[in-house]
Amino acid sequence: MSVDAAAPIDPAGIDLDSIDLSDRDFWVRPPAERHAVFDLLRRERPFAFFAEPEVPMLEPGPGYFAVTRYADLEAISSQPAIFCSGQGAVSIQDIPTDLNEFYGSMISMDDPRHAKIRRLVSKTFTPRMLERVLDSVREIVADVLAAARRKAEAGDGTIDVVADIAAPIPLRVICDMMGVPEADRAMVLAQSNIILSGGDPELVEDQDDPLTAFLVAGMELAGLMERLAAERLAEPRDDLTTALVTTEVDGEKLSHQEIASFFILLLVAGNETTRNAISQGILALSEHPDQRARWMADPSIDRTAVEEIVRWASPVTWMRRTATQDGELHGHRYSAGDKFLLFYGAANRDPEVFADPQRFDLTRDPNPHVGFGSKGPHFCLGAHLARREITVTFRMLFDLLPDLEVAGEPDRLRSSFVNGIKRLPARLGPAR
Repeated sequence: MSVDAAAPIDPAGIDLDSIDLSDRDFWVRPPAERHAVFDLLRRERPFAFFAEPEVPMLEPGPGYFAVTRYADLEAISSQPAIFCSGQGAVSIQDIPTDLNEFYGSMISMDDPRHAKIRRLVSKTFTPRMLERVLDSVREIVADVLAAARRKAEAGDGTIDVVADIAAPIPLRVICDMMGVPEADRAMVLAQSNIILSGGDPELVEDQDDPLTAFLVAGMELAGLMERLAAERLAEPRDDLTTALVTTEVDGEKLSHQEIASFFILLLVAGNETTRNAISQGILALSEHPDQRARWMADPSIDRTAVEEIVRWASPVTWMRRTATQDGELHGHRYSAGDKFLLFYGAANRDPEVFADPQRFDLTRDPNPHVGFGSKGPHFCLGAHLARREITVTFRMLFDLLPDLEVAGEPDRLRSSFVNGIKRLPARLGPAR
């Protein structure tokens, strides 16, 4: 929405024609204001058309349709032959095919190649490896929370929820899985932040050439995985990198570039999304203290509570699909080449699917949210692990840091792609 960034949006007075989802200022608006806009689009223009955001060094594209209704998003996701991912799932603009697959990995592929890569990757997630990872989550969370407590007690009692809790937990889980050395982890965090910055000026200094920053970040991460893959071929270890370089399906292995691309995907889907679910969840609980008290007192609602946090946060805001043929969907005529952005947060507040969707309800059941994607071949491969990390984090937060209190407003990421929080101040009382 192109409006004065300081002026609040009046839901009753929103002008449909003034809405612009390509305006980055819209994405730092308070969530209630953004959802008021999505509510209007869902009712009045469920396939609203927008010009693409301008990106230096890229040709402007033809624009895109914003998909805000749950039924439309589900229909598009479940027909990958008609609405493909291979022309770009994580970029509104068309980018070269090799870069598209490098940064999107399986997310930006179609069958049969997508099925082959996913089958190879899935085969590495053996029950033994998954069990080992799941067992390590509790140890990692306990260590991170203890460090947050020590920081607060050594200082003025304050911490940053993102830097001290939400960011290190999924980063350590993924780096442990892949066998990334401790010395490389700060670089991994910094470069993954750039890739998922959405061009936020705080994370991408040169606003005239953000593509170079993304390319350099990707090359840094790829270089790390090239090195680790070569080391594991020479000296195998009990980690996911070793499994990725040695696993075969029908006599075929992943190339080192495919492994590097999958590592970037893991950082995107497994690090950033879990990080933002945790930080957004802590913020939501502070805004709904009755829900927080109920969950603290009742571990039996862990399952539904985690699902509601993912619905509420919708950490990945959109994915793109591109029509491969002319057709019609729920009354909307489209042409081959048309772009659709699937707005998951909007679908997760659709009143046709969710009763009282603007209510944060940790006992909501059923809760068919699309926070991990919708029906179809691109449903999140790591959803089970993400649920485990979020569950353990909050249960241990209640046990180890019951005095955690949000102490200021969130500093939101200026990005349309990731519903992120850069900083969230909090304070801790004396240790029990």
